[in-house]
This record gives sequence, structure tokens and C-alpha cells, in this order.
Amino acid sequence: MTHGLVLTLDQISAADLASVGGKGANLGELVRAGFPVPDGFVLTTDAYALAAREAGVNPDDPRQAAERLRTTPVPQLMATQACAAYATLGAGKVAVRSSATAEDLPGASFAGQQDTYLNVVGEADLLDAIRRCWASLWNERAVAYRRANGVDEATVRLAVVVQQMVPATAAGVLFTADPLTGKRQQAAIDAIPELGEKLVSGAVNPDHYVVDTRRGHILERTVVHRQAVLSDDELLALATLGDRVEQHFGAPQDVEFAFDDRRQLRLVQTRPITTVYPLPAHVPDPERALRVYLSANVFQGYFEPLTPMGIQFFRLFGTAASRAFGARVADAAAGPALLVEAGMRLYIDVTPVMRDPFGSKAIETLMSVGEARSSVVLARLGADPRLAHIGRSRARSVRRLVAAFFRAGIPQAALGVVLRPSETRTRYVREIEEICRVNLPPDATGSQRLDAFQHLMLISIPAALPRLLGIMMPTMLSLVLARVLLRGKASEDELQAITRGAPHNPTTEMDLTLWSLSVDLRADPDARRALLEQTPADLAAAYATGALPQQLQAGLGAFLTRYGFRSIGEIDIGVPRWSEEPAHILGALANYVRLAEDAHAPDAQFAGSARQADATVRSLIARVHGPRRVAVRFVLRRVRELIGSREAPKFQLIRLVATPARDLLKLVGVDLAAQGRIAAPDDIFFLTLPDARRAVAGEDLRAVVEVRRQEFDRERRRRHIPRVLLSDGTDAEAALVAPATDGLRGSPASPGVVSGAARVIQSPQGAHLEPGEILVAPSTDPGWTPLFLTAGGLVMEMGGMMSHGAVVAREYGIPAVVGVAGATDQITTGQRVTVDGSAGTVSIDRQS
Repeated sequence: MTHGLVLTLDQISAADLASVGGKGANLGELVRAGFPVPDGFVLTTDAYALAAREAGVNPDDPRQAAERLRTTPVPQLMATQACAAYATLGAGKVAVRSSATAEDLPGASFAGQQDTYLNVVGEADLLDAIRRCWASLWNERAVAYRRANGVDEATVRLAVVVQQMVPATAAGVLFTADPLTGKRQQAAIDAIPELGEKLVSGAVNPDHYVVDTRRGHILERTVVHRQAVLSDDELLALATLGDRVEQHFGAPQDVEFAFDDRRQLRLVQTRPITTVYPLPAHVPDPERALRVYLSANVFQGYFEPLTPMGIQFFRLFGTAASRAFGARVADAAAGPALLVEAGMRLYIDVTPVMRDPFGSKAIETLMSVGEARSSVVLARLGADPRLAHIGRSRARSVRRLVAAFFRAGIPQAALGVVLRPSETRTRYVREIEEICRVNLPPDATGSQRLDAFQHLMLISIPAALPRLLGIMMPTMLSLVLARVLLRGKASEDELQAITRGAPHNPTTEMDLTLWSLSVDLRADPDARRALLEQTPADLAAAYATGALPQQLQAGLGAFLTRYGFRSIGEIDIGVPRWSEEPAHILGALANYVRLAEDAHAPDAQFAGSARQADATVRSLIARVHGPRRVAVRFVLRRVRELIGSREAPKFQLIRLVATPARDLLKLVGVDLAAQGRIAAPDDIFFLTLPDARRAVAGEDLRAVVEVRRQEFDRERRRRHIPRVLLSDGTDAEAALVAPATDGLRGSPASPGVVSGAARVIQSPQGAHLEPGEILVAPSTDPGWTPLFLTAGGLVMEMGGMMSHGAVVAREYGIPAVVGVAGATDQITTGQRVTVDGSAGTVSIDRQS
């Protein structure tokens, strides 16, 4: 690693990022790898720090910082070194570019946030351009961008890159992967017959080219000038060079280039394309075998990354489930081959299903009720010749599936639920509790606790799985049978109405319990005052020490005893539970207590929905006669009895598997932190099971954890997660599904029409929803549902009719539309919107 105030590009490598910023580090890497880069040098971040000290910069006052850096002379030692380096370049025209430490990184490019100066000539102009670059670190757009990306202002530094100007006869930008669809080895090139800066600023329209890098074919050519800016040979040479740059950095790159007056190619900058989604490791050659990866995160309505141990949980779960169905898994910790990780999120390789004549239709149908937009994407993919059906017959596929289900014992377990719903459901829960009970002495070793974790996942889950799925399967079948028996006799709204206000839904029971607690606390002066006057964080701290008002302390304790294992993002065992961090629940209670006394009570609304559903059931039974009436009566009663159980398997899985698993791992984390193998107890969740075993054996994994935490933080800032990702990098939805042009459309989820002010919420943590407001969210899980109690309607970007948000919306009788692409971007808080939960449309009053 190098140090100093001024460094030449050939002295720099990626290890010097903190000294030379993202742009400088990338240029140094290019030079070291032998790429054609104009000569240059960098004024390091140490130089900036010296200048900032002499200028008296205050990071808390961006305007003052910018003004002082712009007007204070460059320190003499630094000015002397910069001018000497400039002389070695020939003292001719140079480009002076900003290079921030939070710039051109894998997580966020920060492109264009700081300033660049071209055609700078002479020492005086050089020093002036350097000062202006420093000052640009504090311009409004750079400060706003850093804050939006969670970058600490006190940590940012700026280096300045000075390079010889290329006498450009053509210049432009090369993306080594398609920046819109993510497809790899498909170079997109924009070029103009002038300096590239005019292209970046939008002052000149470019020629546009697309090149298949693998085959060396030009796929697309759009020429806007009198003649093509680049020849075919130049295009192919550029695309090949870009591919080499991508291989060197290990990720798709956004490369700025120029052809000089001798038509020699020069690279003047490269940065990662932060918008393309990372591929899983060890992806097979897509030309030989295209793979289709379906996002398990999106299907679960969870767009956040998963901790490594959270992913490990699902790998072990996948192993257990596969073995229960009769499949072999060689490495239990790695899980079945169909589970892959990309961007710290889980994807399922559904290629074999897509190529099966029965499986392709089955998965489209499943997605249509669980994640409707994914269903559309998979249907479009079905026409791709690379995914042509194999010769297996539908009947053979069905026989194999049925045999696997019987092997796992699921139909047998489901039959008991159909015949005796309440009794069998209660017995199954009791049996699962016994199966998943962990018995370890208090002084158990770390190895013993990890063994218990593995046993819980690999032995207990196969025993519990038939009961969990046996509870849910009759729910789905009863709905299907109801649709068949009432075809032509019931409208879609009526079929959805019979699912409203259903009993035995653990999530709505939880929400109504929380509401009931808020009603009691509203009547208690001390509890009410505490909730209204203290922050949720302060209330949580007081709860931990038993210092809350008596009724609030006792009521919250009772709620957490019953539901404290839940949380926002509860599918990740690396996420703290409400029992550990109850601030979210205390915030929800405070919001409920603030409601006016005459606010419509959710428990009354829920009871009204149940009465409406029962009335609809009676009406539908009356419309049919004879044996058909007997069948309809039986099926509809089963729908009412079972539909709430749709949420039960996940509820029990989190309560009986994930919670003891987390508790076991937390204790291991405490021991490892005490021994210095990890920095903090919760770092255990940034390890995998094999990692944890190595740490228990004595290996120091603090550096491993730090790298993974950094990646996790980067991935949390990613806004778009592909629903369906292809092994060539293509975001299938972006490539195959055109955005709607006639307003916002999605899938009908809960009938009714409602108008109200929108409230766009990206995370429920600390969120507030006024009664009657329309909740607009990217997705929801049980951690969101306290907000449903006061919502007038729901608009959600993901989901289908049987997704979590849709089910809970029907429970409360609020209109809902799900699977609405771009809802959180196109709707703003305060706008008046109309949600038609029957038609699946959302209209926006643009005047509001």
C-alpha cells in the first residue's frame, strides 16, 4: 500500500482505495494490468485532509466547507509536488477529475456527484481545478446522494486524478453488460465524434451499438450522425477490451473510452455497473444450458438481503425437505443444488420445472396466487426455445410428484385436517412442539449447541413437515373445490368475501391482541402518558429494566411472551426478535393510543367481515340444490374453518424451529465473542454452520465477518431485486414484460373500492398510518400487519391473491391490489388514490 501526497497511476492498486478514491484505484488497476490508459497522477486523500485542515473545513456545514476549499490556496508543499508531476506529463492539456473514497464502488457508483475539469492548461489553472474538485465534495448533489446512501459525512475524503487529455476523435461509454436487462457479454456502446463529456452531459445524441461479445457479432446499430462514429472493427475491438476489463475486476463495468487522433483506443475511467444484479457463483455456461432462478425472497415479500446464517437456515431446511421427499443431498450444509445465493438473497433454480410439461403449468399457477408478476414472467419465458419441454409425459410427472408427497406423509396428514379440522390442528401443533424441543444442559459447549442446531434442522424438520403442510394443503384444495362447485353461481368478489374475517389466523389474532392491549392502555393514565411522551427506543430501554408503568410493563410482557418470537423480516434468523428489541411494538401501541376515541375499532371491523362472510356462505349454498348443495355446504364450511390456517405453517415454523435455532446460535456467539474469535455475539449470524464450527475449534473469523457485513450493508441499499433471474444475467421481467401504459394495474386481492390519501412506506419500522390512509408498500410480512389495523386500503408491489398481504387485507375487509409494478415510485405520500380491489386497478388523482 502506498502513501504520500502525490502518486503516479502506475504506483496505485486497488489496495490504495482509501488514499486515491474509487476512480484513482480503478485507474491504477487498469495501468498495472496493461490496459491503454493515459498517463497521470493522483493527489491523495492525505493531500485533501491537509488542505481541509488549513482551510478550517467543518463537515457539518457543507456550504462553508465548499467555499473555504475553493478559495484557500493549495498548501505550498502539495502545490510544488503537483506541479512537478504535471511537468512530467509534458505540461500540456490535462483532465482534472474528482475521486472520492465513496465513489465508483460495487455498492454505489456516485457517478457525476463531484466535478471534472477538462482541457486544463498551466500550473495556475491546474491548482485552481484541484481546489474546485475538493470543493465539489460538498456540493448539494454530492451531499444529498451520500445521505441517501447512508454514507457518514465525517468519513468521506477526496482524491484528485490528473490525466493527459486524449485528443479525441471519438469518445463514449461502454457497458460490458446490458444496463437495462443485466444480460452479460452483451456490450452496449454509446459514442460521439467529440469529447465524451458532451455525451455525459447530454449535450450530444450518441450513436448506439450493441455487440454480442461472446460471438463477436454486432447486434444493433443506431447511427444518428452523418456516418457511423465507430467502425465495425473498432466496435469489436472495444467490446473485446471491455470484456477483458470485466474479467479483471470480476464484475460488469461502465467504461469511458476515447479514440485519439490516430484512432488508438484509450480507457479513461471504469466503474462497476451498480444496477446489474450479481449472478450466483459457479453459473453454468448459459449458451449450453440456460438456467432460470426464481427469487425466494420476493416470493416471501422480503426484499432485504439475508444474513449468511439466515441463508444457512434455508440450506439446511432445503436438505431436510429434499430428504423427506426422497431426494439425495450430498452436503447437508450446502443444501440441495436448486438453492442458489445471489446478492445475499435466495433463489431457486426452477429450470427442471420449467422444462417439464406438467411442472411449467403448475409453477405458473402457483405463482399466480402467490406472486402474480412472477407468474407472468415465467409464462413469457415458457416460449424461449432454450427452455423447450423435455420428452417426459405429464402423467409421469404427476405420478412422481404424488409418490413424493405420499413418501413425505403429507396427504395422510392432510386427510386428518379435512375430517376433523380443529382437533387435528391442535394435535399437530402439540406434536410439532414435542418434535422441536431442544434439551441441552446449561453448560453445553459450543460444539454441542451447533450439533443441536443441526439436529433441529435435519431431523426435526422432516418429522414436522407433514404436519405443517398437512395443515395448509386442505386450505388450498378447499378454495379450488369451492371455485369448481360454484362456477357460474358465484362472482369473484363473493368467492373472496367468504375468506374474510376467518378464525384461526395467527397473524390476525396477534394484531387484534395488540389492539386490545392498546385499548386497555389508553384507559390507564400512566401508560397512556408514557406512550405519548417517550420515544419507542426509550420505552424499550425502560421495559428491559422493568421501569415502565405497571400496566404497560405487564401488558407488553404478556404480548411478547406469546408473540415475541416474531419480527419484521422474521424469515431471517439473523434478525432480532421483538422480544429482544420491542421498540417497533411500542411504536405501534403509541400510534393506536393516539387514535381518536371514535376511530373505527379493528376488532369490530373484523367481526363485521366475519358476519358478511357467513352471510355470503348462506347465500351461495341457497343457489344450488340436491347433492351439489350438500357438497357446497361441506366445502364452504371447510373454507371458513381452514382459510385462516394459511398463515399457520410459517407461524409455527418461526416459533418452533427458527426461534430455538436462533437461541442456540446466540449462545455460541456469546462464547465466541468472549474468546475473541468474533467481535460481537451477533456476528455469529454472519457465519455459516461450517464457519461456526471452525470458530469453535479456534479460528479467528473477525475479518470474514467484517467483509460480509460490508457486503450486507451494500445489498441493503439495492432498490431493485429481480423476480426471475437468468444465468446469462438477464432480469427476465425487465427484458420480457413491458410496463403498463394505462395506469397502475395489479392483481385483485381483496374486493371493494376505497379512496383516500396514500401513505408510501418502505419499512414498517417506526412508521405511522392515519386511519383510512391507503398503505402503499413494496411488500409485507407479519411484521407489517399492525399497520393494517388502521389502513383504509392496500397497494403492494409484490404478491398474489394468496400472498400474506392479500390474506390479511381480506381478513380485515380492506380493499387491496397487489403485484402493482412501480407503485412506491409512481405514488407519493399525500396523493389521493382510488383502490379497486375487485378490478385490480389503482388510480391516482394527479391534482392532489
